Amino acid sequence: MPAYDLSDRLVVGVASSALFDLTESDAFFQENGVAAYSDYQDRHIDVTLEPGPAFPFIQRLLQLNDLRPRDPLVEVIVLSRNAANTGLRVMRSIEAHQLPVTRAFFTQGRSPLDYIPALGMSLFLSQNRDDVLAAVRAGHPAGHVLPNSAAYEVGDRDLRIAFDFDAVLATDESERVFQTDGLEGFVANEVAKRDVAHAPGLLKPLVEDLNRIQRIEAALQAEDPDYEPRVRIALVTARAAPAHERAVQSLRSWGVTINDAFFLGGIEKARVLEVLRPHLFFDDQDGHLTGALTHVAGVHVPYGVANETLAEAAGIEI
Repeated sequence: MPAYDLSDRLVVGVASSALFDLTESDAFFQENGVAAYSDYQDRHIDVTLEPGPAFPFIQRLLQLNDLRPRDPLVEVIVLSRNAANTGLRVMRSIEAHQLPVTRAFFTQGRSPLDYIPALGMSLFLSQNRDDVLAAVRAGHPAGHVLPNSAAYEVGDRDLRIAFDFDAVLATDESERVFQTDGLEGFVANEVAKRDVAHAPGLLKPLVEDLNRIQRIEAALQAEDPDYEPRVRIALVTARAAPAHERAVQSLRSWGVTINDAFFLGGIEKARVLEVLRPHLFFDDQDGHLTGALTHVAGVHVPYGVANETLAEAAGIEI
């Protein structure tokens, strides 16, 4: 039997903490330890876990496999610090929620992060902040999914993903200028370099993979004008004219495309996100996420100088 080929697929790693609500399980583990936790999960193995903060995104992402049923476009793999026996409840919950996820790595207390590049993942999602920090430090595309109270329509098959630009899709080069020289220095730098593309950031490969799916949808729409594409990508950034131009030119030079672009120039991002309602919104700054968590699933990407500055002030190593 030939090996299962992960190339030409969007591969996402998800921790069980991001996929399901493990609040009760984690509290039991912290209070009672490993052995009692294992016994607890055995006793509750058929008690289906409730959806967690990344569930709506993962569910809709997997539904895209109906675009190419015999050769799935999307592969979701559970990466978990659980042991195999305590992970059984997670897998049974996946089955109960009818998610087509069949592959899982359980590493019994050890970090599973080395498997991100080994499997060609363009995204790893977790609620374990330390794991995400370690992944980002190693240069992996990872995000810390924050608890949220967003409610998405049941039966909605659209998939909306939104990204900040600096330190998310691009590196933090311009953010460093802003931190040093302020807004005027930042704008002057971006105008002077408007034809110089930014170096790609950690999540640019994710947009490439999403674009590949969008091209399949575009071909379907060309054959059937009534077909409504389901994947929509947005840029939501604090940049404004004239600094917007370098961002647009960078996306073009990377060969990636987006559907919507919001150059807010200081307007609170939550105002746009409440209307846009992406299933995930990636930003490198917690402050842009906290006000939006009643509307969207926010993902903190702890990369770049803004996070280094905050960590220094709090005495945290990053």
